[in-house]
Amino acid sequence: MAKLVVLSAGMTGRTQDLKVEKTTIGRVEDNTFQIAEPSVSSHHCEVLLRGSEVVVRDLNSTNGTYINGEKIAERVIKPGQILRLGQIELRLETDAPTAPAKKQLDQTLVMQRGVSLNELEQGTRTSGFDTKGSGFSKKTDKGNRIFWIVAALVGLAILGGLVYALTMTGK
Repeated sequence: MAKLVVLSAGMTGRTQDLKVEKTTIGRVEDNTFQIAEPSVSSHHCEVLLRGSEVVVRDLNSTNGTYINGEKIAERVIKPGQILRLGQIELRLETDAPTAPAKKQLDQTLVMQRGVSLNELEQGTRTSGFDTKGSGFSKKTDKGNRIFWIVAALVGLAILGGLVYALTMTGK
């Protein structure tokens, strides 16, 4: 049998067995599962049993309904997933043992080969960027060189202007 277990502090351990086709959750007393907490709407959501699936449907709640951090309008919740209503977190649990997840070997990501320790020790590079054989090459930056040349010329011009102005005021 499926059940919701409250995880939030102050209500930890409260549970609601999901025995009926529709379980309403909210702050007010007319809900099947009342959670008297200000961040939970008066009629926050409903949990529906559809065969072997458990479906959560938001009832236009103020603070939203989330499954594993993702806001939902209606979605199937699986055992172990976290349902958040306002600031209250609940986990769906079942009595049935969960089958171990099947390994999906066809989705293995192939990593590109990195640099080996041998290559690091020898300083060899296979990327083609090093033209001097040192393992590292310095990047030339003509734009930076031009900037400094222009800055020096402007500085000399300003200095010359100041010297000229001072000599003219002294006459």
